[in-house]
Amino acid sequence: MPSTPLSNLDSVLTSTDNAKGLPNEHYISDAVFNEEKKAILFNNWSAIGFGKDIPNIGDVKPTSFIDMPLLMARDKNGDINVFQNTCRHRGMILIEEPTNISGVIRCPYHSWCYNLNGDLCATPMVGGTDINTHEAIKNDELGLFKIRSTVWQDIIFVNISNNAKEFADYASKIIQRWSEFDKPIYHGGESSSFTLNLETNWKLAVENYCESYHLPWIHPELNITSSIEDHYHIEEPGYFSGQGSHVYNRIKSIDGNVFPDFDNLSEKWDTTSEYIALYPNVLLGVHRDHFYSIIIEPISINKSIEHVSIYYAKKPEEMPELKVLIDANAHFWKSVFYEDIVVVEGMQRGRKGLMFDGGKFSPAMDSATHCFHRWVASLVKNFRSSEIAMNL
Repeated sequence: MPSTPLSNLDSVLTSTDNAKGLPNEHYISDAVFNEEKKAILFNNWSAIGFGKDIPNIGDVKPTSFIDMPLLMARDKNGDINVFQNTCRHRGMILIEEPTNISGVIRCPYHSWCYNLNGDLCATPMVGGTDINTHEAIKNDELGLFKIRSTVWQDIIFVNISNNAKEFADYASKIIQRWSEFDKPIYHGGESSSFTLNLETNWKLAVENYCESYHLPWIHPELNITSSIEDHYHIEEPGYFSGQGSHVYNRIKSIDGNVFPDFDNLSEKWDTTSEYIALYPNVLLGVHRDHFYSIIIEPISINKSIEHVSIYYAKKPEEMPELKVLIDANAHFWKSVFYEDIVVVEGMQRGRKGLMFDGGKFSPAMDSATHCFHRWVASLVKNFRSSEIAMNL
């Protein structure tokens, strides 16, 4: 058990006027990082990848989620499955690199084979050099460990503990809020995916995204077109928080071309854009003419990777005249997100300050960030209580 007193978390679990932020240990302690891995990242619906990365039947892609080896696979029905990327025989990693499999997933160690639904379908020589079966090896009991998963807006979510409520219930409020965008989205192509490496704890990237308070100083150019005065808070305790803007200026090419809008949007979206952190590790941006997702991959207590993908209302091949604009839009967002790196890395270094006590929230400007802090604190506190009860 970490040494952080529960009273420190109690100071987070109060009104924004009186609350402190999460204690330093939540950013610099490996013990607390491991706590959060179980209590937050494994116990909830965390994102691990994008469907666009395995677009074809038979595509498989390995990934690691906080050292958990996972395998994303698109089966013969076109559905995406997620498995633990280890053979049931001796625990060998099955797939090392993204590939397409027309037959079976074959373990490179002893050639046990699995289909794209995870079923064990071949066990060469398991009963001897000329015998491929054995009464002790029951294929129907030795399929790959399947990870509970779902796909929404091309984001692949997993619940590793299998303890979370159904995703449709968990995400119901954001699905309802953005119901007008419940329609096909199309990835913008090569330039519309990029990664950013951050020397910071994953939570600081979420916290920064939730608020617009930093806009005038960190994003001065963005503040010119959509100023801090145009922004409003978005808070759904226990699920998500973020910000929106009443001003959205569409990107245009030099000859005045713009991206096509998503169909049948209400007038609200003519000028409105919204930016929400869906807890725990997805950052979303929605606009009348494009949608982006950022998956924050926690690597360690002070390292994270942001995986960014940008989507449109039409396939890139259906609007070839906008290729330059697609690239420009990707460059714009990459520049904006890059400006945040100095902030989140600076806060990470600042958490080494022994006298920092979690900080003081601005009740007027920081409530969406405090909303996230409360969620983290409540889950960790409940987890600690359950661990204590189990050890009694």
